[in-house]
Order: sequence, then structure tokens, then C-alpha cells
Amino acid sequence: MQAVIALPVCRETADADELLFHEICGIPLLVRTIATATRAGADEVLLIYPREFPSGIATKLRENKLLSTSARLDFVAVPDFDPSSTSRWGQAVGHLSGEFLWVPWNWITNKQSFLKLPVREHDTGKWSFPARLTRNSVLLTSEHASALTQRPEGIAVTSTNSVAAAERWLVANSGKPLDGIYTTFNRRLCRPVVRALTHTRVTPNAVTLVGLFVSVLSAYCFSKGYYLSSVLGGLLFFLSGLCDEVDGMLARLKFADSAFGTWFEGYVDSLSYLLLFLGIAVGLYRGRGPQELWIGGAVLLGAVFSFTVISWLRKRSTHADRPNEYLGKMYQLLDNDRANWISRTARNIEFLLKKGVFVHYVVLFSVLGLLPVMMRLAAFAANLTWILVLYFSRRFFRSAQLSDEVVPFP
Repeated sequence: MQAVIALPVCRETADADELLFHEICGIPLLVRTIATATRAGADEVLLIYPREFPSGIATKLRENKLLSTSARLDFVAVPDFDPSSTSRWGQAVGHLSGEFLWVPWNWITNKQSFLKLPVREHDTGKWSFPARLTRNSVLLTSEHASALTQRPEGIAVTSTNSVAAAERWLVANSGKPLDGIYTTFNRRLCRPVVRALTHTRVTPNAVTLVGLFVSVLSAYCFSKGYYLSSVLGGLLFFLSGLCDEVDGMLARLKFADSAFGTWFEGYVDSLSYLLLFLGIAVGLYRGRGPQELWIGGAVLLGAVFSFTVISWLRKRSTHADRPNEYLGKMYQLLDNDRANWISRTARNIEFLLKKGVFVHYVVLFSVLGLLPVMMRLAAFAANLTWILVLYFSRRFFRSAQLSDEVVPFP
């Protein structure tokens, strides 16, 4: 797919040149605009400039690490370019593909909003909003131009004063389409920290390690066996869950998400669960006796088996460079298999296994003094999980090979 971006004409905004590389959540504005388009599927980016393209800007773009390997950059000069003018589009027609994504140079959004744009076959572009257009629509004046029924998601940066609003929008929309009520609540708590971190050199993996350290402290508090120390342990584990949200939000905002980061976060999450259950088991042993060690052992054994088979299935069902697609694929398969009562039940209760959800219940059981009950439920759930994963592996991937056809998924 091609993305077309026209750089500003002086009369459009007085400080356009300054805004071009003004940082928005740590990424220069023009770089962020291009990178967002490439994340939405653009493998070619055409930049239109009102005169000969400045070599300095072109060099900055080509040397930027985010853009150097993401898409091909082409440059064309169109004097007084106006996206609503068919004649101006005509001067760039040789560079246009049959269908392309029109992106205002200062439009801040995320890739999901670009993916949701419908094709507008009877319109030219507007400076104000992005659109998915066709070459015929911008070259031929049409009387059937449709009105914009819904404003595309995003915000335009028109001055340095609007930078803060753009950053707030980005942080508020840095979640995932599959986020539920619990995760959305967690992300709201994380927004101020995430926005501050985007302007630092802190990496998502560093935040992941901080979350692991907090999990160690949580396990230590639980292992003391006292009520107040258990409540503190629950709150610390909740904090480690917030770190889990922060690293993902930060990775998406800074375009730092990677296959390694996905696996690393998954392994750290698994280790944090094991530390939690170990700490609680030791604490309950001190207060209730050796039978709690047997329960704790059952939880740990089930958890290890679950993490192992889930990692195996993730590798089997996704490509090495796209492990983040695993949950989306499984949700799609379970939704399509709702006629099976096991699939239907698993789809309805799987959200309880997410760390962003589980941390809430750890706090709740800690405050209510019901950790023994929680551990018995966890022993049942952990061992049921690996059994179900093996069942679904056989049901959905019995003869699948590791290829693009493993699971059809957009």
C-alpha cells in the first residue's frame, strides 16, 4: 500500500518548519506520521513538497532508524499543492498507485484508525483529515462526493500549543483493540507515567525488569505470612501489573515493540506468577501448616506446565517475528468455534488469566484474608489451563505447519 503525505505550505501554518521535527511523545512529528502509516501497512511513502525537496529533510528521514528499513521514501515537487485540487493531483499522477492512504503531515493517530478508514471513491483529499483514496477519485471531479460521516480518530498538530493535546490523545489511545474493563482501568492509571517516559531514554524492556523487581518484593512480603505484609504484597503485585501495562504502552508509542520484547515480557510475566505463588505458599505454610506447601506445589506445577505449553503453542501458531498475534488468533478461533461448549466456556472465562485482571483479584483476596481459597482455585485453574491448551492445540492445529496459512488472520 502507498501512503501520500504533503508537507506544509507556508500560509497553512506559521511555524510549520519548526513543527516538522517537533517531538511528539519522543518521536519527531513527521517521522511519527510516516511511521504510523507504515505500521498500518504502507510499504511506500510519497512525500509532496511545494518546491524542490530540501536535502536536509530528506537526509533526516532516510537516516532515521524508525524509517530506514520500514518503507521506501519517494519525493516529488508540486507547486502550491492542494489536496482538494484535481489539477494539483494531476502533477503527481505518475507517482500515485491505484489506491493509497492520504495522510495530512501533522495528523497524530495510531495504525488502528488508519486500518478502519473506508475507501472514498468520489473524493479528493483534505488538509484536515486522513482518507483512503483512489487515483481516479483525485483526478476526476465528481458530483457524487460524499460528506464525511464520521471524523477519523486522531488530532492535528497545528502549533506548539497543540503538542500537549496530541500527546494526551496518543497516550490515551495506546492500548489494544482487545483491552477489557480491567486493562482499560489499569492503563488510565499509567497514563501520566507513560507520557513522562516517552521523553526519556527508558526502554520498554527496562520497565519490564522493574516490574520483575517489584514482583520479587511482592513475593517476599507474601512469604512473611502476616496479614498486613500480605496486603502489601498484593498491592506490590498490582504495581507490577501496572509496569506490565506501561511497557506495552511505551513500546507502541515509541515504535519499540518487537518479537524479542513480546517473548521477554511473556517470560517475565511467567516468572512473576511463579514468584507470587511461591511467596504465598511459604507465607501460608508459616501460618497454617505443611499442607499449604502441597497446595503451593500443585499451583507451581500447573503454572509451569501452562507456561510451557502456551509458549509452545505460540511458537507453533505464529511466525517468529509476529508472536504478538497469538492472542488475537486464539480469540478468533474460539469465537468461530462457539458451537463447541468447551470453546465457548473457555472464551468467556479466559480474561481471568490475564495479568491485568488477575492483579485485581490478588489484591481482593489479600485484603479479605482469603489467600488459602485463592491458592486452591489457582491450583485447579493452573492445571486446567495446560490441559485445555493441549486440547485446543489438537482441535485447531492438528496438521498445521508454520506458515502464513497456519491461521488466517488479518
